[in-house]
Amino acid sequence: MSTKTDRFTKLDKKFMNIAIKLASAKHGLTGNNPAVGCIIVKDNQIISIGSTNENGRPHAERNAINSSIEDLENAKMYITLEPCSHYGKSPPCTNIIIKNKIKEVIYGIDDIDKKVNGKSRKILNKHNIIVKKNLLSKKIRELYKPYYKNRLKKLPYVTGKIAKTKNDLIYSDYFKKITNKETDKFTHYLRYKNDSILISSKTLNIDNPKLNCRLKGYERYSPIRVILDKDLDIDMKSYIFKNAKHFKTLIYFNSSDKQKIKFLKKNHLKLIKAKIDKYNRLDLKFILKNLYKKGCRNLLVEGGNILTNSFLKEKLIDRFYLIENKKNIKFKKNSVFFKDYFEKLSKFKFKTKLTNLSDKDKIILYKN
Repeated sequence: MSTKTDRFTKLDKKFMNIAIKLASAKHGLTGNNPAVGCIIVKDNQIISIGSTNENGRPHAERNAINSSIEDLENAKMYITLEPCSHYGKSPPCTNIIIKNKIKEVIYGIDDIDKKVNGKSRKILNKHNIIVKKNLLSKKIRELYKPYYKNRLKKLPYVTGKIAKTKNDLIYSDYFKKITNKETDKFTHYLRYKNDSILISSKTLNIDNPKLNCRLKGYERYSPIRVILDKDLDIDMKSYIFKNAKHFKTLIYFNSSDKQKIKFLKKNHLKLIKAKIDKYNRLDLKFILKNLYKKGCRNLLVEGGNILTNSFLKEKLIDRFYLIENKKNIKFKKNSVFFKDYFEKLSKFKFKTKLTNLSDKDKIILYKN
């Protein structure tokens, strides 16, 4: 039903690019399942679209088929990822594709899930459905890097972010914020796209952050709050402490203060005792593994200088955003500088300046 080397037209690429945009829009919102985009075409016209639902179900193919008001017999389907072919919490997507007599399926790459990998093509071919794959595969593999890491390494995909002034200040008594309103929105977009956000108790006690998403209409997508607090120094007057009853908050610690542990648990904070590394700090690798077990798939690290440096030094960050204000700002003795970052950032494989996000701040993306 297909040749060894599948060939594609400009129109095929156009439709798959739309499917990629649909998948990208759902990135970070689909839980354990990958975010998938799907386009159904008939007579070279799009007749239906679909993407994976929040929390992973229904899948994109099922949504696209169920959304169509037209007969799908002899239609063509474009999917970013190989359709599932096994029974799980819902029937396989190959079943509904076959049932609706779709003539041709084109997908980006094979699913790395062993229950699916490479099996769908054979199943669909048996029902005389033409199957082609590897359309825009390079672009789609980039899209699924977080999914790959989740499935293969059993770890969350980690995004780091830090802001600095032109003269390399991260913190000073002379200013409360480095970023402007435009880059603030970008920060909240990152919070929307990550299911968990991590800071240290030091940052919490200095800045008293809310760590929620404040984009209008997207507040309910605020990430789970994760605090690294080795000695349980959390400020009891902080916003995060006072609102722990309403927003899930995890605290990783290593303290034997039973009274304080009991008090924090009573105030709705979830405490997890973590291992200590060779520097007598909380073991970041242990924490990442534990977060994965607790359902974290995409983690945003908004730490200060020490925490961010630790993540970079141990090569635990997959993607890093450096936000630079174009102004030089005054500083005092207790100011914090952007130390030792450039050497660590130079080890990332790719560096891209993000344009059209802010006229006042410069945003540079580093990724592997």
